[in-house]
Amino acid sequence: MAHLLYRLNQLPEDEILDIRQLLDEADIDYYETSAGNWGISLAAIWLPDDHQLEDAKALLENYHRYRAEAAREHPVESWWAHARRRPVKVLAFSILITACFYLLLAPFIAMMLPA
Repeated sequence: MAHLLYRLNQLPEDEILDIRQLLDEADIDYYETSAGNWGISLAAIWLPDDHQLEDAKALLENYHRYRAEAAREHPVESWWAHARRRPVKVLAFSILITACFYLLLAPFIAMMLPA
């Protein structure tokens, strides 16, 4: 009987590719199901039998440990750091957003002001 090894829904493509490569290199037999055309089915990696289940789980555990360490080493850039690195882009988008809000709200504000 097949065993669910890993759910792939909402996973980034690079992580899916890494998991496939890891299983291929370890010579672990698996098959994959897709989420379907509407994305409501279970996208997952399955093992056809349970003989390699423990090995596959150990590989995935080590992989997740490695991926977590890599994520800690490269933290996400903060908004302020991005603004300091690209001030013109941030200023241009800020002006664009302000202009959009003005164009959306100006008619309503004009209706509320006395004539």
